[in-house]
Amino acid sequence: MRRKERYTRLIEYFTEHFPEPETELAYQNPYELILAVVLSAQCTDKRVNMVTPALFEAYPTPAHLATAAPEEILPYIKSISYPNNKAKHLAGLGKMLVENFNAEVPSTVEELVKLPGVGRKTANVIVSVIWNQPAMAVDTHVFRVSKRLGLVTKASKTPVDVEKQLVANLPTELVSKAHHWLILHGRYICLARRPKCEACPLSHFCAFFQKNFPNIPDDPENKLGG
Repeated sequence: MRRKERYTRLIEYFTEHFPEPETELAYQNPYELILAVVLSAQCTDKRVNMVTPALFEAYPTPAHLATAAPEEILPYIKSISYPNNKAKHLAGLGKMLVENFNAEVPSTVEELVKLPGVGRKTANVIVSVIWNQPAMAVDTHVFRVSKRLGLVTKASKTPVDVEKQLVANLPTELVSKAHHWLILHGRYICLARRPKCEACPLSHFCAFFQKNFPNIPDDPENKLGG
């Protein structure tokens, strides 16, 4: 199957079944979202959502966060992965937002990546979710699912490689939605160790499925064990 057809089938399925996907992180404004995304690195959204209400209450604005030392932030996020480093990131992020960006979350990737704890993936999430820009944040789920489905070349070795190919092949107006489609599919169906191919609605055009289960017909009605 040609790669172009895989994209067509991906879009057809998700636009019908999940036309308005959203992030699972809980937030009320760009400031809360950027804190949540920084905390979500190598941590589940569920866990992040458990700790952010108290964090947001204690530091409701960048100005409040800018006055906090890492050791003051730490108790609020101690159940998050890498809490010491993330406490330092949040403290530095608050200060930089106030000192360099008038206490406003920047709207460009180039500015966002200057903030402590904000890499390209986090920056792409912010501009995609908040400003609906055609940015593709490639986390482990997006990287894995894109390669398994055959949406990107086998030679794709880095998140940036995958990001460029996805953006180039998806309609501009669907890039931000596709980011959520791929993440959620990787989180609940296309698991890293044991993908749920028997329950996957995308198996009929998935390169991984076709390689590992060549005797199953290329038919969306066919499922393993079905």
